[in-house]
Amino acid sequence: MALHRREFFHGLGAVLGTAAFNAMLQAEEAGPLASKQPHFPAAKAKACIMLTMAGGPSHIDTFDPKPKLAELHEKEFQRKDKFVSSMASGKRYFVRSPFKFQQAGDSGAWMCEHFKHLAGVADDLCIYRGLRAESINHPTALYHINTGNRFGGDPALGAWTTYGLGSLNQDLPGYIVLPEISYPQGGAANWSNGFLPANFQGTPLRAKGSPILDLTPPKGVTREHQRSNLDFLSGLNKLHKDRHPKHRELAARMESYELAFRMQAQVPELIDLRQEDQKTLDMYGVGGKHTGSFARSCLLARRLVERGVRFVQAYTAGWDSHDYLERSHRNRIQAVDQPIAALIKDLKQRGLLDQTLVIWSGEFGRSPDNGIRGGGVRYGRDHNAEAMPFWMAGGGVNAGHTIGATDDIGQKAVEVAHPIRDLHVTLLRLLGLDDNKLTYFHGGRFKQLSQTGGEVIEELIA
Repeated sequence: MALHRREFFHGLGAVLGTAAFNAMLQAEEAGPLASKQPHFPAAKAKACIMLTMAGGPSHIDTFDPKPKLAELHEKEFQRKDKFVSSMASGKRYFVRSPFKFQQAGDSGAWMCEHFKHLAGVADDLCIYRGLRAESINHPTALYHINTGNRFGGDPALGAWTTYGLGSLNQDLPGYIVLPEISYPQGGAANWSNGFLPANFQGTPLRAKGSPILDLTPPKGVTREHQRSNLDFLSGLNKLHKDRHPKHRELAARMESYELAFRMQAQVPELIDLRQEDQKTLDMYGVGGKHTGSFARSCLLARRLVERGVRFVQAYTAGWDSHDYLERSHRNRIQAVDQPIAALIKDLKQRGLLDQTLVIWSGEFGRSPDNGIRGGGVRYGRDHNAEAMPFWMAGGGVNAGHTIGATDDIGQKAVEVAHPIRDLHVTLLRLLGLDDNKLTYFHGGRFKQLSQTGGEVIEELIA
């Protein structure tokens, strides 16, 4: 029997609606963090470890030596740039680096003399000197490097990654943050889910004491008791959810209860570093005078990605060296050098480096000059958004290369120079995601990590 045009489209709509509804049910059953296929299946990186040096490390004193500053050292000048902080204006003095530099590996990568361990993995690094920030204030700059939005409130890179790819371990959060005892400036908004569903926010593990509060049930409460209580609560929540199907926060809360229950069985073993042999602990510097805290974070990051966590971010602060640069940066480098080099070696020997993207960055760089002149030992550097240090390893990056350049005093990135939004687009591409397709409808429009779109920095990809 022939169908009328109106009947045909009505029937087609019903079929498509049923298919869409079934797909929605399957997705809900699999969970919001179910593993998903990337936009670019050939991408190597399956997980990311982001090492954040809060405070703004100096590119001039880490990976971008500037001999010209030795000639200009202590030369006085007036500075009235448009995009500098008030602390950096007025009477200034050029400041040479207090450190010697070395070339490391077959690639001849330049790095500060105190990177003694990192020099051993220099050929695994892709050092990028062309990155430009857009803010010189710590909170807004941290928000920008983490979320693409200087004012906070948007999803972090880790949230976008887990939204796009899901997690490979349904018993752990897809996005885990390893902060120090004090949170970075801007606080937990640095790992927010923003306008994405709450399932995608970062889960911080506390640096001291129990990594997660209430991880262990009270005395006398068995797993069976917990399961029974959760089932009863889930039934009540489901009744409420059925009456309010668009209440996504309730759905996320229900899932978080279940995830927390599963984590009680997974996390204690995960964070027990005594399961590692002494050789591994020594390699990272666990228990070391300078390295202890960050060594633990780096080793834990490896254990997390090894177990299928999609995105791990580890923080360490203290890089805001407005004075006493030699002492403060030396101490910070010594604290992170061995753990980071060990992380790269460990991932490599376990066959995980090719599929793990490792990122090292602060929130901005530092100026080639300062307003403090105190006989040398008090020299430091102010904030600089026009150039900053950044490198990557693993995950399909152009290893063994230094990309881009700054001017002869390190004030501005001048070759292969790109803003942070282009870096974000590139990081997503390395993880197999397309920034233009990884969108979420919110506030009347489709939003994305780059805010308004960006271009891939092709030179950074192998």
